[in-house]
Amino acid sequence: MAKKKTIRTIPQERTPMREEPAEERRRNFSEVACGYTLEQAQREAERCLLCPDQPCVRGCPVSIDIPNFIAKITEKNYHGAYDVITDTNLLAAVCGRVCPQETQCEGVCTVGDSLEPVAIGRLERFIGDLAIAEGWTNIPYIEPNGLRIAIVGSGPAGMACAADMAKAGCDVTVYEAFHEAGGVLKYGIPEFRLPNTVVDAEIGKLIKLGIKFECNTLVGRLFTIEQMIAEMGYDAVFVGVGAGYPSFMGIPGESLNGVLSANELLTRCNLMHASDFPKHDTPVQLGRRIAVIGAGNTAMDAMRISMRLGAEQVHCIYRRTKAEAPARAEEIHHAEQEGIEFHWLTSPVELLDDGNRGVRGMRCIRMELGEPDDSGRRRPVSVKGSEFEFECETVVYAIGTNANPILGQTSKLKLNKRGYIDVDDNLATSIMGVFAGGDIVTGAATVIEAMGAGRKAARSMKRYLGLRDTDVVYRPERIGSDSTLFGIDLGERNHARLHEVRI
Repeated sequence: MAKKKTIRTIPQERTPMREEPAEERRRNFSEVACGYTLEQAQREAERCLLCPDQPCVRGCPVSIDIPNFIAKITEKNYHGAYDVITDTNLLAAVCGRVCPQETQCEGVCTVGDSLEPVAIGRLERFIGDLAIAEGWTNIPYIEPNGLRIAIVGSGPAGMACAADMAKAGCDVTVYEAFHEAGGVLKYGIPEFRLPNTVVDAEIGKLIKLGIKFECNTLVGRLFTIEQMIAEMGYDAVFVGVGAGYPSFMGIPGESLNGVLSANELLTRCNLMHASDFPKHDTPVQLGRRIAVIGAGNTAMDAMRISMRLGAEQVHCIYRRTKAEAPARAEEIHHAEQEGIEFHWLTSPVELLDDGNRGVRGMRCIRMELGEPDDSGRRRPVSVKGSEFEFECETVVYAIGTNANPILGQTSKLKLNKRGYIDVDDNLATSIMGVFAGGDIVTGAATVIEAMGAGRKAARSMKRYLGLRDTDVVYRPERIGSDSTLFGIDLGERNHARLHEVRI
């Protein structure tokens, strides 16, 4: 019998992961983090105490059985570890790279009470990458049930919902407005953080489940949500289009040439290959000096991409301090390594005209932190008489996004006061048979949180359609004395094949 591990018997230090040198990577799009080797993964897995109360599972939005998959690694049963992860998450290689584990599963890791927490994200990435390299897929036997499901948006929420509905036997079609599937995973995250080959490999697994992807299809313009239910024959629809409509500050000069949103910059580079211009016909004319407003993960991506596109100086303008920055600590660290200059407690008040309707700089004001605001962070307050000018040719806004208004304008979906889709506790919208989840409901969130919403919506859709959900035991409210046949709820559309036997 294996000896029980304690905090004193496990490796005391977190296993480091090799990274590309900053001076080399700052001018190319190669992946920065290189991933664990087999030996490194084994060592880090040994640091898991296999806690019986499993706080890490509760910290995961999709409830991956983390101790079990790590135990499989220590047993060198890597395919078994993959089986455990894919019970709840088909995007292991993606989530292992981009999820904020430090505030989710790793943030509540018991080991982290005394030492650095177990590197759960790095271990998940190790298994995900190994599965891609070895060609592993977990495709269950699926009995078609004749129901048709439409998914609007091919980002994390849409993919998670599509996978669960396909496994339930539904005929699933995913509609994507862009020319490639993947949603924010493709257009919003640079290749040096999440290579497109990884996203494509994960999408390939969904295709093997029988899921169809229809790209270049803008729902709300080609057809409406109501038409999908009434005319196109779909039994249920899930809306997971994200929230990619950029926010601006409303200060003078925002209409000048040289002002753009981080979403536009990232989409041009990540999805439209602007870094390969003129090989790909997507120019991005950035100046020598770039200023990015904001300090979230999107801002970090925009700054680091600008550096790789040839900018001489890239500056981060943020009205709070580094401690309040919403970006992952790892992303800020990488940006600092690559030469990004940070201007904390600084806020722009005007963008300056060069005389030809272009940007020549911005006028900023120094800030100081006051009392906490609704977010719980201390409110930035301007310092009187501290204005100064700052030279730049390009200004990139990365201060958040809003819901795209197209679906709200073209359907009768009820929206909340912020313009996001209004749903009930089951993620059902105001239109019968239509469900929604992810950023279009909550506002900007993480990849894994969007996936959790997609899976929750799938459970609700299965209940709405009368399909038994093997992950959830429920008793429909309508059950009565005459509502079963041979012990099976009549509301369920399950069936068994009858085979004729000839004697």
